[in-house]
Amino acid sequence: MSEDELPDAANVAFALSDLPKAVALRPKGRQGFLTGWSFCAGHRALDRPVKRTYTPVVKLRRRELIVTLVLGLLVVPPADEAEQAGKVPRIAFLTTTSPESSPTTDAFRRGLRDLGYVEGQNLAVEWRWGRGSTERFPDFVAEAVRLKVDLIVAANDPAGYAAQKATKTIPIVIALMGDPVGSGFVASLARPGGNITGLTGQGLDLIAKRLQLFKEAVPNVSRMALLLDMSSRVSKLAMKEAEGAARVLGVQLQPREISKPSDLDTVFASIIREGAHAVFTAGGTMFYANRGQLADHALRSRLPMACDSAESVEAGCLMTYATSLTDLFRRAAAYVDKILKGAKPADLPVEQPTKFELVINLKTAKALGLTIPPVLLLRADRIIE
Repeated sequence: MSEDELPDAANVAFALSDLPKAVALRPKGRQGFLTGWSFCAGHRALDRPVKRTYTPVVKLRRRELIVTLVLGLLVVPPADEAEQAGKVPRIAFLTTTSPESSPTTDAFRRGLRDLGYVEGQNLAVEWRWGRGSTERFPDFVAEAVRLKVDLIVAANDPAGYAAQKATKTIPIVIALMGDPVGSGFVASLARPGGNITGLTGQGLDLIAKRLQLFKEAVPNVSRMALLLDMSSRVSKLAMKEAEGAARVLGVQLQPREISKPSDLDTVFASIIREGAHAVFTAGGTMFYANRGQLADHALRSRLPMACDSAESVEAGCLMTYATSLTDLFRRAAAYVDKILKGAKPADLPVEQPTKFELVINLKTAKALGLTIPPVLLLRADRIIE
């Protein structure tokens, strides 16, 4: 073999593996069992023959070997890139609801499936359920950060507050924001500008319209209790909107603050004691998550109640005029898809609702001895009988 030729790579690799680190390789004519190659470590020559022979299979010239090695480096991806390519994205989903009764979460799952995501195959989801309360959201978010999730989905404002406080780097999608700019979630609807984006239900904008329709349903009511979910940053703004609309309609409102589900017993006792004739909820995730309990209190107290979601009317509330929450949560899945594919929350505009519903529960009206005006029934998008 000439000096321009090398032994096959397998035998060279074997010889190298038997030597200490920082070993230099130098040509030495045709001497030695390694066909003209000897090894030296520092200044100590290792001329002792390596007791292993080889049978040349492929002979490569020095130039050909260099080209082969360079091409190999170009073709074979680095280990971290290969690992990243096979990684299943992981997201966290934080909600006030319970797994056994969550139409909004079911809608989100449908949205993911429509986009080709299959949980457990090409997407991992860390579900965290508040089960009627917002108190554990900080713990849920801290856990999501420790798990190094790729994205956090916050079902509502309180979950969004907790996520916003915990991280400025993990993308956050809030499925239902009350007042995105006023609450400090985004800089503007068109350009969120941070790590948060999502959808708004325009809940504040709908309060006056919902109160107007409620007054049409119960025209003789002049005094109403106003329920405020104090876990929401927009509860005070909601009260101002409701009070402004009430003055125009000639209705007196009696605000009642609720911080946890257990407050409902005391609150309804005070409503009855102070002589309110109806109940109006200004919105809030706690009311949604405890909608069945809320409707039961109103029915037992013989009080018609206007709520802020169709699901609450299905649970026994008299009526609502509100955004379709299931539509918002289904559309939230599209944000997840875009961000997992590389989009930045700062560049994804906050979406506003496109679907509103007037829903009336005639079964509840009958139980309360109420007759809903036919004109209002004709305007309803859905009637529950």
